[in-house]
Amino acid sequence: MIKSMTGFGRERRIINGREIIVEIRSVNHRYYEFTARTPRAYGYLDEKLKSFMHNAVSRGKVEVCVSVYNQEGASANIEINREIAKGYIGALRGSAQELMLNDDLSLSSIMRLPDIFTVVKVTDDEEEIWNSVRETAQCALERFVEMRSAEGVKMFEDIGSRLDVIERLVGEVEVQSPKVTEAYRERLYSKLCEILSDKNIDEHRILTEAAIFSEKTAVDEETVRLRSHIAQFRELIGSSEPVGRKLDFLVQELNREVNTIGSKAQDLSITKIVVELKSEIEKIREQIQNIE
Repeated sequence: MIKSMTGFGRERRIINGREIIVEIRSVNHRYYEFTARTPRAYGYLDEKLKSFMHNAVSRGKVEVCVSVYNQEGASANIEINREIAKGYIGALRGSAQELMLNDDLSLSSIMRLPDIFTVVKVTDDEEEIWNSVRETAQCALERFVEMRSAEGVKMFEDIGSRLDVIERLVGEVEVQSPKVTEAYRERLYSKLCEILSDKNIDEHRILTEAAIFSEKTAVDEETVRLRSHIAQFRELIGSSEPVGRKLDFLVQELNREVNTIGSKAQDLSITKIVVELKSEIEKIREQIQNIE
């Protein structure tokens, strides 16, 4: 089944002490275009995400946003500078004895002294970060694909109904076309009778002229090709493979055949049918611009 190029997926997870949020969104585009928005410290994720997404998306403008929040204390080790602490304690107690002060040192008072604690940032493991982001991105991607598939079902139904209309209109052209030749033959006969004021008209000449007219205005080949294109269209929109570009080509072929019928048309009723055909084809063209 065809898929839309428009989609959105989001996932939030807490893995290894980190809150990870991944959002995926896409709009229609002729080719595959990828952009990533990741924290500056995690710029190495961009290329990995590009390859990861390209396995699931062949066409469309895709943007992936990644946020990584370290939980409090998860990315740092707190160390006590014991030598500095001993120095402070020794100096304070020595001063207390000299000045005959009470020794009321406590842990809480020592904690307030400068340089007692050192915060050592833990170096991130890039492979661990990527595995966590990929796990989160996989869930976001599943939601993203579900939305594109749901949109694809609606497009499939709409295009299918329009193909039915086009096929019906082609049938009307096939019925009307022979009638145009017969009407031309009758008009030609009446005109000659009026000009010559004589009923002794060369029937063979009339039939020859009608045959020449029929050959110039015949649209049998065009309607046969239209039916072939319609059959191919139905087959492609039922495919699970990306078919947007093929459908774009087929729409051009449909337009080409209908334009040829319009240029050959010598009858108002066929001209009206051609207008309806072009309208339906244009609506299909608008739809396939958003098909992957």
